[in-house]
Amino acid sequence: MILRDAFQGLTRFDEFQKSLGIAPNILTRRLAHLIEEELFEKRLYSERPARYEYVLTAKGRDFFPVLMALFSWGRRHVPQEDLAFLLGNAASGEERLPVLVDAANGEELKPENTCLLPGPAAEESDRERIARMRAYYLGIDA
Repeated sequence: MILRDAFQGLTRFDEFQKSLGIAPNILTRRLAHLIEEELFEKRLYSERPARYEYVLTAKGRDFFPVLMALFSWGRRHVPQEDLAFLLGNAASGEERLPVLVDAANGEELKPENTCLLPGPAAEESDRERIARMRAYYLGIDA
């Protein structure tokens, strides 16, 4: 929720607290974790008293597609009359309907056409499990 608010332009502790309605100690802990994970950078904006803003890093901005996927899921599964927000094109104001696509070929990613592949750090047990899953989805006896 903090990341969601940051993408809506919130940067200051009091703005996050007001938006989220959580206790200051909990917000402090969560912001510290987001800084530690390099999703936010803490910047001084007032020296007396010392006040900080929390600005998304490149890693934090890369979280945007995750939020859009969650928002899109909610858009499809929340009754129309209960929708408080829609996604829009910033320039035209037209509603956006996001889909997740393969950057290489533009194909929409769906459970039916997507699987895990072993990565460089995959152990043999991971490779075996992935092979079994692919065989299952392809209808092949493994």
